[in-house]
Amino acid sequence: MHTDKTILTKGIKYIAWALPLYFIGPSVVYNAFINKQNTWHYLVLGIGIIISFFAIFLTFKGLKTILNSMFHGNR
Repeated sequence: MHTDKTILTKGIKYIAWALPLYFIGPSVVYNAFINKQNTWHYLVLGIGIIISFFAIFLTFKGLKTILNSMFHGNR
């Protein structure tokens, strides 16, 4: 059983991109809730939610890629 190193590094890169988004997304959502009197409130809230969902998406894509690099090569 051998791990495909190129696919493994690709999966690690996905997770590395997701890690800062896990901090940026909730911070943007928090900022939107603090500044409710601002007219840009809903736009900032939408951007924060999109960033948070994108972080979750990148994490799942990274984990799937890492698992494929370890177990898909056995076929």
